[in-house]
Amino acid sequence: MHDTDDFDDEFTGPSRSQLRRDALDIFKLAEALASLSDAQLARVPLDEDLLAEVQRTRAITSHIARKRQTQFLAKQLRKQDDEAIEPIRKALAHDRTAAHREAAALHRVEVWRERLLEQGDEALAEFIAAHPAADRQQLRQLVRNALAERKANKPPHAYRELFRALRDATAAAVDEIDDAAEE
Repeated sequence: MHDTDDFDDEFTGPSRSQLRRDALDIFKLAEALASLSDAQLARVPLDEDLLAEVQRTRAITSHIARKRQTQFLAKQLRKQDDEAIEPIRKALAHDRTAAHREAAALHRVEVWRERLLEQGDEALAEFIAAHPAADRQQLRQLVRNALAERKANKPPHAYRELFRALRDATAAAVDEIDDAAEE
């Protein structure tokens, strides 16, 4: 017979499933670090040893070898304590949110460009009201040129120039708002 009193039913630590989930999270963190560009990697707070491992991982191009090196990088990350890992996670999350904001800003510029091409002066007046620093004449000329390009089936040079001008105008408005908020 088994004596049930010999076994301690008290929970002593995380389950195997939880340990696996944690290891998978660290592996995904290692993959994310390995996929960063040099500029993005410079913003992540890594000690010299981890930075060297990330650079070694990035240098490998073979799929299987890179996966093996990424697993080794994850092992090195698991050796770190949570206080060292948390700033890395925060830096990656910050980069992700910044990328989402930039993508959203570009989508807004694309919407403005299409509105300008479809609605003309009415949309231009709304854009100028929202972004008073924008050059009305330049935008009107670019809209005319983009429409002429479309009709003539020419390459979209003015179409792209219109996008750049709108992007610059919206960026200037965001910079002005940021400057006003700092004061």
